[in-house]
Amino acid sequence: MEKHNKTSDFILLGFTDGPYNHRALFLFILVIYTHTWLGNVLLLSAIRLSQRLHKPMYFFLGNLSFLDICFSTVIVPKLLSTVLHGVTFISFFGCFLQLYFFVSLGVTEILLLAVMALDRYLAICNPLHYTSVMNKTVCITLVIGCWVTAALHSFLHSYMALFCLNYCEDRLIHHFFCDMTSLLKLACSSTTANELLIFTEGSMAIIIPFLLVLVSYILIAHAIFKLKTSTNRSKAFSSCSSHLTVICLFYGTIIFMYFRPPSSYSPSYDRIVSLAYTVITPMLNPYIYSLRNKDVKKSLKKSVMQLSSCYKIKESF
Repeated sequence: MEKHNKTSDFILLGFTDGPYNHRALFLFILVIYTHTWLGNVLLLSAIRLSQRLHKPMYFFLGNLSFLDICFSTVIVPKLLSTVLHGVTFISFFGCFLQLYFFVSLGVTEILLLAVMALDRYLAICNPLHYTSVMNKTVCITLVIGCWVTAALHSFLHSYMALFCLNYCEDRLIHHFFCDMTSLLKLACSSTTANELLIFTEGSMAIIIPFLLVLVSYILIAHAIFKLKTSTNRSKAFSSCSSHLTVICLFYGTIIFMYFRPPSSYSPSYDRIVSLAYTVITPMLNPYIYSLRNKDVKKSLKKSVMQLSSCYKIKESF
């Protein structure tokens, strides 16, 4: 097969090979994307405007909201175009740029969720030293570390896929975005080095943060069960229940997507699961945190009232 030059476009097939109502699917995704922006922007506004939310946990939550906005924006606009027009062309370098940001933002979320688990561990298991350990400098350093580590991880994988592989005549990507699995299937040169990198370094980027989360919550559960009163146990559990829900949702989709027998792989299945963690999960995160947290709900109401009053003042002028 002939090798493609680096000016050739890829073709995203999206949902063209299934019996989908494309207008309904377009409307469904558009509504979710709108709610993703609305929910996360409101949560960011509440954290910014409310003094009671100027705490490490909400600082990390604000970064998670910003991350969810970016993550969905990398995927959804092209997805909407694919659903609306059937197939969509994406440039060679545009495809790898999308791959880079998809991997970078995804790994950042994995690392950030691990940092949030560590924050909950310190708050529950070591409350006397929590404020001194988890100070502003430490919080900023941890967040910057998450973003930089994920960016370097993504650069390594994207570089290997871009410059170390040759792509053949078949430019059809049986997906709605450029992910690593789809691109490796289009390569006509050996993908052994890329697969080895994914298996080693890529697996570590998922497994190590997951183990940190797991150990943190084992220690948290042990500390909660040691509390004498049910009221204290309930308060301690409620302070980390939202984060635990988000972790289960996020890692659940990752496990269903990437940790399953090769015989179960199918384009239709991959698209449905990918739709869950690229489109639906970023929308659900702010609602999970706002519905299960009294401080966030109060601050959201206050933020909405302030925004509406500002709007009324502008209208009067």
